[in-house]
Amino acid sequence: MASKSSFTPEEWSRLVASPVVASMAITAADPGGLWSLLQESMSSGWALLEAKQDAQATPLVKAVADDIANAETRNAVRESFQAQFKGSQFADVKRKAIEELHAVSGLLDAKAPDEASAFKSWLWSVAQKSAEAGKEGGFLGFGGVAVSDAEKATLAEIATALGNPAGSGAGLAET
Repeated sequence: MASKSSFTPEEWSRLVASPVVASMAITAADPGGLWSLLQESMSSGWALLEAKQDAQATPLVKAVADDIANAETRNAVRESFQAQFKGSQFADVKRKAIEELHAVSGLLDAKAPDEASAFKSWLWSVAQKSAEAGKEGGFLGFGGVAVSDAEKATLAEIATALGNPAGSGAGLAET
């Protein structure tokens, strides 16, 4: 069973940041209005909270969700984000986020092969929840669609980057 000690500090920081990176890819794919942006941005935080409370979550998912509460871990994640995404335009953020998810996928395969599939499925579900969190094309939450075509395409890119984890593509809102 993989744990924090299975990874270097830099690798662990990347793993802990990965749910936020998945959410960022969705937000950058179709940056809606302020309300949509806030809802999508908060969805990764809610996913981490849900994982902490979910009795069915794998030990690695729980460890990531628990460790984000650690100030040292949060600082490492923040520094990683600044180095990777500072000054990037939305298209660059999306591309870099998907590249990072692909790298995290490889890291999971190498260091946590028994839990890699479940963790990747969880990451994809975080991205899906982010896509469904805010309506696109409406005004102040009225009208619009739950998941835009750009977000659907980005979800497919994320699934590919993660090696098409179990559950990816299933249950996506069509509204």
